[in-house]
Amino acid sequence: NQMASISPVRAAGLVVFRRAPSVEFLLLQASYPPHHWTPPKGHVDPGEDEWTAALRETKEEANIDKEQLSIHEDIHKTLSYEVKGKPKTVKYWAAQLKNPEGVTLSHEHQNWKWCALDEAVKIADYAEMGELLREFHAKL
Repeated sequence: NQMASISPVRAAGLVVFRRAPSVEFLLLQASYPPHHWTPPKGHVDPGEDEWTAALRETKEEANIDKEQLSIHEDIHKTLSYEVKGKPKTVKYWAAQLKNPEGVTLSHEHQNWKWCALDEAVKIADYAEMGELLREFHAKL
C-alpha cells in the first residue's frame, strides 16, 4: 500500500516559556549526537493525538505536568520536514511555565537552558524552529 508508506511520522511538543520578566524559552539538549537543542517533544504513540503526546513528552522529558503550565491552545504550529528521507511532522503549542523553578531531565537529554529569543533561535539550529520561535514570541 503506497499511500500508507508515505504517511508522515508524527511528533508533538510544547514550546515552554517563562517570563523572567521578558519571555525566555526552555530548550533541552539531546544526550545523543548531534546534540540538538529543542523544546520538549516526541513521537505520537498509537492511539494518541498530538495534544496528548505533547503533554506526555513534556512530562517525560522535563518532568513538567500540565498543571504547572498555562497552555496557549491558540498558539500552535506544525513543522514538516524529512528525516532520513521520510516525512515527519511536529506540532508545537506555546505553554507558559507558571513556577519555573525546577526542570528535571530524562536520560534523553543532558542539558537544559532558558534562552531569550535571539539565543534560542541561534542554538535551535534549524531555520524552521527559529521561525516558529519568532512567531510564537511575537504572539506572547
